[in-house]
Amino acid sequence: MEAVGFVELLAVPAAKRRWSDEAKGRMVAETLVPGVTVNEVARRHGVKANHLSSWRTLARMGKLVVSEVAGAEFTAPVVVTQTSEPPIVTGTIDLVIGSVMVGLDAATPAARVAELVIALRVCA
Repeated sequence: MEAVGFVELLAVPAAKRRWSDEAKGRMVAETLVPGVTVNEVARRHGVKANHLSSWRTLARMGKLVVSEVAGAEFTAPVVVTQTSEPPIVTGTIDLVIGSVMVGLDAATPAARVAELVIALRVCA
């Protein structure tokens, strides 16, 4: 038998894929379903597992919106607004360093308390 010819195979690097934030959020949501692993979802979508894990971190930090998926154990971050009035504080603060004691009102700002602590440590 005679060799007729040959075939040359060239390996070409794959093009860099870009995923939309919406697609990333859908994939992250799939990983939040109990019993589903990151590797399983990554393999299904043709994504590296470490990329998917990075997207999960972004979602935890609130930087990536996660789609609603049935069975996912994920709650969206909730913004809690604080009241504009500080809480009413009663009582006293006693600073004791060595033989020196200073009594302060409980409403004394934390910065002032810190200044006094430093001053008392220098004096003691």
